[in-house]
Amino acid sequence: MNGTMKDGRKRSLVATITMPLLALLWTIPTIGLLVTSFRSREAAASTGWWSSLWEGGWTFDNYATVLGDPSISGSLINSVVVAVPATVLPIMFAAFAAYAFTFIEFRGKDFLFIAIVAVMVVPIQVSFQPMLDLLGPRGLGINGQFVAVWMLHTGFGMPLAVYTLRNYMATLPTSVVESAKIDGASHFQTFWRLVAPMSSPAIAAFATLQFLWVWNDLLIAKLFLGGGDNKTVIVSLQQMLGTQGQGAELLTAGAFISMVIPMLVFFGLQRFLVRGMTAGSVKG
Repeated sequence: MNGTMKDGRKRSLVATITMPLLALLWTIPTIGLLVTSFRSREAAASTGWWSSLWEGGWTFDNYATVLGDPSISGSLINSVVVAVPATVLPIMFAAFAAYAFTFIEFRGKDFLFIAIVAVMVVPIQVSFQPMLDLLGPRGLGINGQFVAVWMLHTGFGMPLAVYTLRNYMATLPTSVVESAKIDGASHFQTFWRLVAPMSSPAIAAFATLQFLWVWNDLLIAKLFLGGGDNKTVIVSLQQMLGTQGQGAELLTAGAFISMVIPMLVFFGLQRFLVRGMTAGSVKG
């Protein structure tokens, strides 16, 4: 039947109409940003972006200016250097912690897990000043270096990673872990050979979100890396904007250039993202 899916469930007419509309509304700002990136500053300021759809006036000068800036290529590499370790480290530590919270019994486990989850409600902004003191010249002296940002993103990302991975691992069949224990496998062997492969959807899902978060971060990169040689691409784009709004047209072009790598990551891990975020929502 036309209104029935393959598994026998009926399609909702409201959902069929609403979802494309929501997708369109969500996409309109991005379309406007894309169109504006091909317009001059004067054209963008005088008319709406939708006007150029039929009036023309397209130009590639914005992209040529951004790509011609030598700091952009260097900052793109810096963003990769920041984002990859800042994604791998919290997942690695959180996966071990999630395994312990799920399959190992120890005193105070529930209290410790609640304490880790409670950290998520604390705004990260309140920790910036103490972290600046700790990582600055009077502390460890690593402010402005990549390792400082790796540490911060690892610390800020771990509570959510532990919470997500622990909830996913709780849905795994305990019989597999118990069988491995009977066969004499250590916790390390059980984690790497059984639990980690079975948890790959959740790990990939969080890796996608963490990578996008770190890549698009401006505040931490601005405070703890600054605008020097180690600046990220987001900081480079922000520096293109003058105090009077000069260079606003370059931001639109730079935004799409900076989106290339995150989009590749997102589409490459999309199927894992969907599986990881929906895992455990339905049982049976």
